[in-house]
This record gives sequence, C-alpha cells and structure tokens, in this order.
Amino acid sequence: MTLLQADPATIIDGVNTMWVLTVTFLIFFMHAGFAMLEAGQVRAKNVANQLTKNMLTWSVGVIMFFLVGAAVSTIVAALTSGGAVDFASAFQSTISPENTDGWVSWLFGAVFAMTAATIVSGAVAGRAKLRAYVSYTIMLAAVIYPVVTGLTWGGGFLANVLGVGFNDFAGGMIVHGMGGVAGLTAAYIIGPRMDRYNGDGSVNVIPGHSMTFAVLGTLILCFGWYGFNVGTAATVFTTTEGGALALGAFGTSMTAAGSVGRVAMTTTLAMGAGAIGAAGVSLLQSGKVDTLYVANGMLAGLVGITSITHLSTWWGALAVGLLAGGQLPIVFSFIEKRLKIDDVCAVYPVHGSAGAMGAILLPFVSVNGFSANVLAAQIVGVTIIGAWTILATAGVFGLFKLVGQVRVAESHEREGLDISEHGVETYPEFNRGDETAVTDGGSGPAFETDGGHVNTEGEKQ
Repeated sequence: MTLLQADPATIIDGVNTMWVLTVTFLIFFMHAGFAMLEAGQVRAKNVANQLTKNMLTWSVGVIMFFLVGAAVSTIVAALTSGGAVDFASAFQSTISPENTDGWVSWLFGAVFAMTAATIVSGAVAGRAKLRAYVSYTIMLAAVIYPVVTGLTWGGGFLANVLGVGFNDFAGGMIVHGMGGVAGLTAAYIIGPRMDRYNGDGSVNVIPGHSMTFAVLGTLILCFGWYGFNVGTAATVFTTTEGGALALGAFGTSMTAAGSVGRVAMTTTLAMGAGAIGAAGVSLLQSGKVDTLYVANGMLAGLVGITSITHLSTWWGALAVGLLAGGQLPIVFSFIEKRLKIDDVCAVYPVHGSAGAMGAILLPFVSVNGFSANVLAAQIVGVTIIGAWTILATAGVFGLFKLVGQVRVAESHEREGLDISEHGVETYPEFNRGDETAVTDGGSGPAFETDGGHVNTEGEKQ
C-alpha cells in the first residue's frame, strides 16, 4: 500500500501525534533555560539550591498533575459550565484512557503546567525552605493551576464568558501570568532577602553570580518558546467535508487565524521588540543599556504575545512586544522600591504584568478588529485568574509562614542554601584557605564573583 492509498485518518493521527510530542519535548527543554536563567541571577552560594528546585518542580509536579491535576481540570470545567460531573471518569481518562492518545494529551498539558510552577522558584530564591517550595509545587500542580485550565481551556466558565470567551492561545495569562502573580505573592509573604533593604528603606543591589548563565538561559527559553507558541497550533492535518486530506493549522491562507505561519511571525517580532523596549527604557532610566533587562525584555515580549499570537497583526506584535519589554524596568522598579517586594528574578514584570497586558491588548491588535465584548472578556479573565492565584498562593505560603516553615534560618541564609539545604558547594574552589567567597554583600577578606571587578580587599570597585 502506498502513502496515497492510506486511510487519511491514519495519516492525520500519526503526523499530528508526532508533531504534538515533538513540541512537547521542546517545551520540556525550556526547563534547562529556566534553570540557567535563575541560577545566573542568584548568588554563587545558592546556585545548587536553585537547580535542585527546578529539577524537583518537574519531578514532583508532573506526577501530581498525572495523578490529580488533569482530573481536577476536567472536574472544574464541568462544574463551572453546567455540565455533568463524573469524578471517576475524570481520573480514569488520564490514568487509564481509552487509548494512548490520552497520555499524549496529558503530557502536552503537563509541560505547560510545569512551566507555570517553575516560574515561582525565581521569585523566592535565596530564602525559601525547600519543603515549603516543593509543597507549594504539589498544590499548584494538583489544584491551583488545574482550576485555571478548567475555567478556560477545559471549557469552563471563562471559555464562554460574555458570549465571546476569554482568549488565551498558548498561555500568556493562563501559564505565565498565573506563574508571575504566584511568584509575586509568595515573595511578598516570605519577605525580602537579608541585606536587601536598609533601615531607611533604600535598596541594596544584590547581583547575580553569572550574567553568562542568565543570557544562556534566556536564549534557551526563546528557542523553546517556538514549541510553546507554534506547538499549540497542534493540528498539522485535518480532513475536508468530503473526507479528503487537508492542512489544518499548517494552512497557508493569509486570512486563517491560528496558522503556524502567523504564530511564528508574531512570536518572533514580539521577542525582538521586547528586547528593544526594555533596552530603551533602561537607557532612559540610567543612561545605560542593562544586559539583564535586555534578556528579560526578550522574555517579556514573548509572554506578552503568547495569549494573542494567533490573532495579532504583524504591527500588533511589534507594539505588544515594545510595551511588554518597556514596562519591565518600570514595574520592576515599582515593586522593588515602592512595594518593597524582593522578586529576585523579576518574575512578575516578565511573566505577570506582561502576560496580563498582552491578553488585554488583544482587541486593539486583532486581525478581526476592535470588539468591546472581547476587551471586557479579556479583562474578566485576567482578573479572575489573578485573584484566584493570589488567594490560593497566599493560603499555602501563609500557612507555612504561620507554622514557621516558610523561610530558612538567618544563619542558613547567610551561609547559603547550597550548604544548609543540600550539603554541597557549587563552586568549592572559591574557598581559599582563610578567605571566604563574598557574593552576598557580607564582610571579610574575599574576592567577588558577581560580575564586578576582582578586589581582594573585599571592596567592590
């Protein structure tokens, strides 16, 4: 039998499944990007702790999403849409589906869920107890994130709100916005790192230990984002009404919303514009182009377009990217100086505010033109997702704080979480006899590893 004689349904199922699994593996690789980005932005004494959190986020979270989270999403969708709720069937559809396509769908959903989870670790770096963070990851994967997907992608209340539904193509708000809000909430409850603020409220800059790692992580994430956005256009082939084989999201019509061509184009333009927007505002603020702002600006641009990448015009992608990147230094400064929240890896301005902004801007840049109903639906969706995330995250971290288990001891924070939580040193060669590696603003004869000039007198040049 030749390919032309094959049943179109067989070809469609095989190719579409292969595409979904390929982009799923690409999205999983984004964890390497998050690990490098976060490791580069923390002190040398906390690198192993940050890497461990990233690995455990995936390991613990993906199992909880398999056992509980996917079913919770289905149940929430039914409860909030007026449909019948079959609890047994909800759990059965993931653990023992009718065929293996069910497991493919679960894994595709799981990599999105774990992206939301790992964002939080960057906000609470350097002072959160491992047990508190892992416990929150369990709750996020099992309940917090699945409630959001049940309300939206699962077909729940927000999927049909105001008759048009909340629109989020690949998770700009559902995944990234939710993760950014959760990170900011957790950072507020845990409190700032030691030495972050002076008694008069002024801010001390605590540099990360490796700009190289941070930029490498950024570029890995940018690469993986094509799986995140373009991969969501998961239908390579479909059939016509007559049963003939036809292109699905891979169609080439200029009027087709959700085509991979449009998604790839808008994703790329917003990424570049995000970096330019962050660089421009950084230059206006300080007279210099901050490298880390440029890196995070690329990510903010990507986050901003992710909700609307399937419907955005080309010029809309540029506008959204510029705005998402431009707001990054402004929002980060406001959080740092006004709210006094220590968001170590800037997860809220990168993921939270950029995700919300992008979702709300949809009707202003859509190929379908402006719609007041769409704008209202987007605002309602962003508000409900944000409110739920704040309440749920505050509940979990607040409980741990109440019993004194949210933050490491002062001596452990000063020593570094690599030693106190894991018994390892990421850079053991830094210890040279009586000298101590100073990467946290501490005192003593030392040499610095924060990207500044080496000064063996213990003073930063």
